[in-house]
Amino acid sequence: MQTPKRHIVLMGAPGSGKGTQGAILAEKLGIKSFSMGDILRGVAKGESKEAQSIKKLIDKGRMVPNKLAVRLMENELLKPENADGYILDGFPRELPQAKVLDKDLASRKYKKYNMGVDLVLLLQVPDDYVIDRIIGRYQCAKCKELYHEKFKQPQKFGICDVCGCKEFTRRADDTYETVVSRLRTFRSVTAPVIPYYEQKGLLVCVDGTGPIDVVSEKIRKIVGY
Repeated sequence: MQTPKRHIVLMGAPGSGKGTQGAILAEKLGIKSFSMGDILRGVAKGESKEAQSIKKLIDKGRMVPNKLAVRLMENELLKPENADGYILDGFPRELPQAKVLDKDLASRKYKKYNMGVDLVLLLQVPDDYVIDRIIGRYQCAKCKELYHEKFKQPQKFGICDVCGCKEFTRRADDTYETVVSRLRTFRSVTAPVIPYYEQKGLLVCVDGTGPIDVVSEKIRKIVGY
């Protein structure tokens, strides 16, 4: 049986399904999925000046500086428990980040772990589909299980399928205006990363529309688990 690729970058516009598919893939491969968005939102909960600065950028749908993003991600990758593999969700977001990531993973501190990126999955979803997905999504306030008004509602109305909680929340930045801003940023800033990985022979495009399990099956065939 083919050995699964264990150092994976998930790319795609906001709302393309990176988080959902990253979680599924991480479970199947037995490795951790790192969401740049989750890392940033976690830091933004703090009281420091850096935390408050990050929170303002998130609320406006803007990206954090490259150096900060790279530093936060490297702090996670350097943990011993992550030496066997990783899935990067939403990172690198810019071409300079991709180049720094490649350089760092080839450096001495990483080289012994053979942590270089070996597969980049690009989830392709039309803009109108993305907007519909983001505006309609919400999550359990307790266990953070994700739901959607159209695509994935709880089996029992108002009750989380996983933990039974009756309270749900929405991300503050899941508004039409913010989504449009994030899509514009993706086209202008993140899209140039795509040809960079394509030239390296690492890029595989995946149709991200359709049910979650259908997209997951497409990814399974590519990864080979």
